[in-house]
Amino acid sequence: MTDQHLSETSFSKLDLPEPVRRGLEDAGFSHCTPIQALSLPHALQGKDVAGQAQTGTGKTAAFLITVLTHLLRHPTPEDRRPNQVRALILAPTRELAIQIHKDALVLSAHTGLTLGLAYGGTDYDKQRKQLTDGVDILIGTPGRIIDYFKQKVFDLRRSQVLVLDEADRMFDLGFIKDVRFLLRRMTPATERQSMLFSATLSWRVMELAYEHMNNPVKVQTQDEQVTAERVRQVVYYPGNEEKIPLLLGIMKHSTPDRSMVFVNTKHMAEKVTAWLQGNGIRTALLSGDVPQRKRERLLAQFETSEFQVLVATDVAARGLHIPDVSHVFNFDLPQSGEDYVHRIGRTGRAGAEGDAVSFACEDSAFYLPEIESYIGFKILSEAVDPELLLKDPQPPAKIERQHTGPEGRGKGGGRGERRPRSGEGEGGNRRKPRPKTEGAPASHPAEAIGPMAEAPRKPRRRRQRRPAGEGTPQS
Repeated sequence: MTDQHLSETSFSKLDLPEPVRRGLEDAGFSHCTPIQALSLPHALQGKDVAGQAQTGTGKTAAFLITVLTHLLRHPTPEDRRPNQVRALILAPTRELAIQIHKDALVLSAHTGLTLGLAYGGTDYDKQRKQLTDGVDILIGTPGRIIDYFKQKVFDLRRSQVLVLDEADRMFDLGFIKDVRFLLRRMTPATERQSMLFSATLSWRVMELAYEHMNNPVKVQTQDEQVTAERVRQVVYYPGNEEKIPLLLGIMKHSTPDRSMVFVNTKHMAEKVTAWLQGNGIRTALLSGDVPQRKRERLLAQFETSEFQVLVATDVAARGLHIPDVSHVFNFDLPQSGEDYVHRIGRTGRAGAEGDAVSFACEDSAFYLPEIESYIGFKILSEAVDPELLLKDPQPPAKIERQHTGPEGRGKGGGRGERRPRSGEGEGGNRRKPRPKTEGAPASHPAEAIGPMAEAPRKPRRRRQRRPAGEGTPQS
């Protein structure tokens, strides 16, 4: 960690409630990051803010400080019901929602405000009860929040603050209709404070801001490039058969303590994981069909260095704040520059240094021009030195395959759970066949209606063939 990413603005110079100051001290925050220094002076005055900054630059703390300050200085009306949420924070992914909630627990520890967390994949009844009992701040993903809202578990008519985090990702994942659904059921934009943060403030994001916010102040850090300056980026041009030996060779030479390897498909993720494990590298696999509880456990184990490497599809590219990731490997180049930026944003966070190594192979090299156009410069290229390729790697290990369904699909349209097939009941268990009623064939509908099944079937009349030579009878 380095202080070079901080501004000269100290939190002590900002007009903050004492409980919020104590939370900042607990978190070890003394000076603002650039995006915090730009946004907080406006936000603490009650103005709406639309902010743009690189990933990992402190946007989460900026809006959490604003939310806590606003709620403490604007007490709730006496007639507010317990299930009426005061602040709504929307995130596009489960991992990001969990991370925001984790940070909010620290910063709000001395405020007396209650927090709620709602996301798909797990703890449905537990989350529902929490919202029924009442929370001040609701953090979550649009799908699960709308589910509870339509059941009237909570109410948004007394909402005081709205936050949209990673707004550009809301569009990418197709959540924008869900977001608009919720915004139209909140208090009017003139009666609440709204904040929107994104790595890119595209025209579609700003259109959303101007439609559902009250004359937002637009702030953005003066970065010359969209990727972190302290991340060293390099690209190799291996043949397809050289990618595994090259990855193993680089890891043997650089020996990173904690690194992430990004691939484009689950099949390739399993293949890379098997090779890494087979060659003595502690590796975990994170893809869209990993159940939510296991996903959280794997991330926790990765943070505590039980695994050296996390192989992941783009489901893990956003919303994860894993400290001290030294290397990011793009084993497969992503298909867009935006995905590239968010992948390599897993390293070099909060002013730290990092390395981003990309493989432009035969199958993905044609993505590179678009990536370089997006980031605004040409990535340094390196030749594939034969000495860098691992000679005679050990065979791949056998890994446990996931059987929870196709990636990105799940029960209720979420990720990580299989939809029940036709004929399955709650929890994915097959229904037992009904007992046959005596006297009725198995396929006959009468098997379900008791004694009527014993009624004899009416014989089918057959058309008799007219003897040859007979003509049509006279009328």
